[in-house]
Amino acid sequence: MSNQPTAIPSNTGIDYERFLDCVHCGLCTSACPTYLETGNENDSPRGRIYLMRAVQDGRIELSDKVSRHLDLCLDCRSCETACPSGVEYGRLIEPFRVEMAQKQDPAKSKTPGWFQKWILHGMFPYPERMKWALWPMRVLQATGLDRVVDALALAKLAPGPLRRMHRLLPKLRSRGAELPGFLPAKGEKRATVALFTGCVADVMFHHVNVATAKVLQANGCDVHIPRSQSCCGAIHYHSGADQPALELAKGNAKAFDIDDLDAVIVNVAGCGSMLKDYGHLEEEVALRNGQSHSESNESSSPVQQLASKIKDVSEFLAELGPIAPSKTIEQTVTYHDACHLCHAQQIRTQPRQLLGMIPGLKLETLAESEICCGAAGSYNLTEPEMASRLGNRKVDNIEATNAKMVVTGNAGCALQIQAVLKERGHDMSVVHPIELLAESYGL
Repeated sequence: MSNQPTAIPSNTGIDYERFLDCVHCGLCTSACPTYLETGNENDSPRGRIYLMRAVQDGRIELSDKVSRHLDLCLDCRSCETACPSGVEYGRLIEPFRVEMAQKQDPAKSKTPGWFQKWILHGMFPYPERMKWALWPMRVLQATGLDRVVDALALAKLAPGPLRRMHRLLPKLRSRGAELPGFLPAKGEKRATVALFTGCVADVMFHHVNVATAKVLQANGCDVHIPRSQSCCGAIHYHSGADQPALELAKGNAKAFDIDDLDAVIVNVAGCGSMLKDYGHLEEEVALRNGQSHSESNESSSPVQQLASKIKDVSEFLAELGPIAPSKTIEQTVTYHDACHLCHAQQIRTQPRQLLGMIPGLKLETLAESEICCGAAGSYNLTEPEMASRLGNRKVDNIEATNAKMVVTGNAGCALQIQAVLKERGHDMSVVHPIELLAESYGL
């Protein structure tokens, strides 16, 4: 029997030339959250690229040890910001993880099979299922019995992933009326947009979608909210299920009348990053199926057309020219840069610009603002130890600002940060920039 390591085949969805872009200079290491915590070169972007390339070349096996270093990556893409050579790390780690997931022994998976099937893939992407699943918690919170559950530590009886879900659960607000399919512009019409509402974000942060729609209206936008839209596919894609993610992408492409829209607005950084990457997803699936991207897409595909119209709400308003709000908000806040906003989408100044327009609002600088808080989609459910270390590192820096409120543009970050703040006994709100802007507009 040959002792030669088995290479992952070349149809991983990765253009091999992307590996060669990395010159191994190491400038990415100081930006990598896991390397900052472990100091292990294999937990750095440079080290992970070396590992992936060595496996691809057949020089080493995709052993449990190698997989562990790759699994620990948050896919925050801070290395892309730090890299002087323009390495597209996300275009390496994401398709490689898909291949890993397809080859992995289910018994060795860090994510229990039942949890991925019934929770990550079976519940999270479907808002109606999520609403029903959270109904008991709404009752417990409304009656105060949730405090009894916490006091008796009953959640510790649940399996690990469910226990961590309970820890992250925020105070659930009354949902109120559903958004209609269309909301007309107020005042002079300046743009026609659609609102991407998401899945988990819409269930837990429906009020942010409402605030976003109202702010867009106040800035002269006709707002369409298609009922047939669905999950962006990030939950599937980041857990190695690229084909279901592509099917969701195709469904979303049909849901939005792209030709009639100036932009499709997103208020969740992770969703926005995924939506903007639909073209890459399509290309990776084509390569994995043995096709060139040109063979599968002779012209711009529907998913690529949708991707070209995606705008984060802060990005869009900054380009449109936001109407100045007038209501004073006397509050000291600090702003956390969501990884998939600042690194994946390179959006940094726009949220701060919106916050800077609000009379009375004082913005304190947050140290290591662009270092991941440990949320990273479902990472804080599947990698609790590292997520906890990064969450506490983030809150250490938040505490140092003496701010009374944290502002961030991503639902996952909001859940992670509020959970750590709660554990430390802080009664500090974590809000979206658009919530403060809506309040200052008097909406």
